[in-house]
Amino acid sequence: MRFRHKSLIVLLLAALATTALANVEPLHAQHGIVVSIHELASKAGVEVMQAGGNAVDAAVATGFALAVVHSPAGNIGGGGFMLVRMADGKTHFIDYREKAPAAATREMFLDAQGNVIEGASEIGYKSIGVPGSVAGMVYAEQRYGKLTLKQVMAPAIRLAREGYALSWGEVQDLHDKHLSEFAESRRIFQRGGNYYRPGEIFRQPELARTLERIAAKPDDFYHGAMAREIAAAMKKGGGLITAEDLAQYEVKEREPVRGTYRGFEVISAPPPSSGGTVLIESLNIVEGYDLAKLGDRSAESIHFTTEAFRRAFFDRAEFMGDPDFAKIPVAQLIDKKYAEAWRETIHSENATASKDLKRPAIFSELEEYAAAHPQPVENHEAPHTTHYSVVDAEGNAAAVTTTINDWFGSRVTVDGLGFLMNDEMDDFSSKPGVPNLDGLIQGEANAIGPGKRPLSSMTPTIVVHGDKTLLVLGSPGSSKIITTVANVLMGVVDYGMNIQEAVDAPRFHNQWLPDVLNVEQWFSPDTVKRLQTMGYKVEFGLHDDESVVPYWSDAECIAIDAKTGERLGASDYRNSGKAVGY
Repeated sequence: MRFRHKSLIVLLLAALATTALANVEPLHAQHGIVVSIHELASKAGVEVMQAGGNAVDAAVATGFALAVVHSPAGNIGGGGFMLVRMADGKTHFIDYREKAPAAATREMFLDAQGNVIEGASEIGYKSIGVPGSVAGMVYAEQRYGKLTLKQVMAPAIRLAREGYALSWGEVQDLHDKHLSEFAESRRIFQRGGNYYRPGEIFRQPELARTLERIAAKPDDFYHGAMAREIAAAMKKGGGLITAEDLAQYEVKEREPVRGTYRGFEVISAPPPSSGGTVLIESLNIVEGYDLAKLGDRSAESIHFTTEAFRRAFFDRAEFMGDPDFAKIPVAQLIDKKYAEAWRETIHSENATASKDLKRPAIFSELEEYAAAHPQPVENHEAPHTTHYSVVDAEGNAAAVTTTINDWFGSRVTVDGLGFLMNDEMDDFSSKPGVPNLDGLIQGEANAIGPGKRPLSSMTPTIVVHGDKTLLVLGSPGSSKIITTVANVLMGVVDYGMNIQEAVDAPRFHNQWLPDVLNVEQWFSPDTVKRLQTMGYKVEFGLHDDESVVPYWSDAECIAIDAKTGERLGASDYRNSGKAVGY
């Protein structure tokens, strides 16, 4: 896992800020609101709503704007998921996840001895999957938006053409050493080695022209001149994507996964995301414990929640993949009876060793699948995704999580078009049973295959109470996306926090393997000691060789006050995001 640059001062201030921010109120808005990682992107969404657009228009405007102002993760060269719940209760889950090129093979990242080639799936042309972001956002706009594509893309085009002032953190990000390995990326993002300085205006004329072409003729990206330009650039660099791969890309509408938690309906991402299934399975297990009585961030409440995470991620490793290529037993995994059986395996005082987990034998479908597909022992998904949430004046809501996978994706910028491409091939199992970039282990269902969509942890989620949207949730963070969303949701439902308090609260994470309980740096030492006596291996923050980052994820969330109807926006104080409303 790679960590983005943060100065020591920023880290210390973030840690010290926890107490001061404990009672911070979310942004209150009477009509519409957008919460994203970048203020200019949030403003783009609000601008479109004020011009008569709905939540989908705003989501598309925000997405294209992030491709301009948040180059490390915002994108048109990647993919994502959009969960929409309209004010009348109709829901739509739009899957525009990247796909493997037709020339992709199961062994493409293995050497002659069958070992994974380090870095081969992470950087460069062969790591690139067929992008879906343009197709997905255009699909959403044309079916569920109110305005024209030109109208909703206008803010992004303006930002690319006129530029915006770079912050200190953004300048540091552009020093990424792998960007310099590719001439076009080095020219655009690093000014040929004459690096940008804080406060300078970053203009992207090639990207502006590309966005103008998409706004005028979106099909050109997949079936026209632009598709041929992309394919030619990929071939020149030794990549696999062809014009035919782009022409065959398709957006899919899927049924979202649904569950209930303490009387609230939870609507979330179905496969090829593991997010919704793992989230709901985890919530089903912890629903059997009175977390509120145990106390927020008490050792006991963390224990039971961690054991739920451990078991749900155990199932993720074996069963999750692309539903178009493998049968995924979602219904069984999110069944309340299955959760009850899992709860019976949890000791009230002691941690379960991950290596000792044994699945409850209550569904023959799971037993048969498990027998035919031995449990892998180790998996990777980059943490540099981005999430944003939108609610409009009518009550329509959108939760959008999108990614180019690693920070700046493959680091490859398409010649003459000005946008970065993903390195999404790394989200497949290069070798089932061997961990990916994030240490996740995946099974046969996520092996590389032509036309397959890689498994994801992205978890755009909407929580409903009665017939009204209550929460719009999501985050980046690879496997930690799921536990971040769960932490925020439980913060509101179980611990009575407002949405800002729930977003800011210290997080904890377990993903089965490695058998580690990660806690953010400001966790109570006494609580950690108690967890250690229960048998947990606790690590403060995230560790990468000698580097330690004390926090993770970037929850950009919205709540709607059931009494007043106010939109309450919470941008994660761990990052530089912004809630903007009117």
